[in-house]
Amino acid sequence: MSELPRYEYVKLADAVAADIASGKLPQGAALPGERAMTELYRVSIGTVRRAIVELRKRGLVATLPAKGTYVIAMPEPASDAPEEGEPSA
Repeated sequence: MSELPRYEYVKLADAVAADIASGKLPQGAALPGERAMTELYRVSIGTVRRAIVELRKRGLVATLPAKGTYVIAMPEPASDAPEEGEPSA
């Protein structure tokens, strides 16, 4: 079965999350402004806005009105090991 295509905003959110995970955007760092991100990633402003919402849902960034969007957390590393209390497959 083929993989479903991902939305552009999810791809952008994943790219920014990868920059956060790699340390390119450390905790406390400001993300580029929306217009700068449209040029940097060559996407629409709507895509940038939806990606920022997605990053907020993931708990990686916070937006302060008239201040910008800042990294507040590092993404959790993916673990193949079962969590404590979960049955192993």
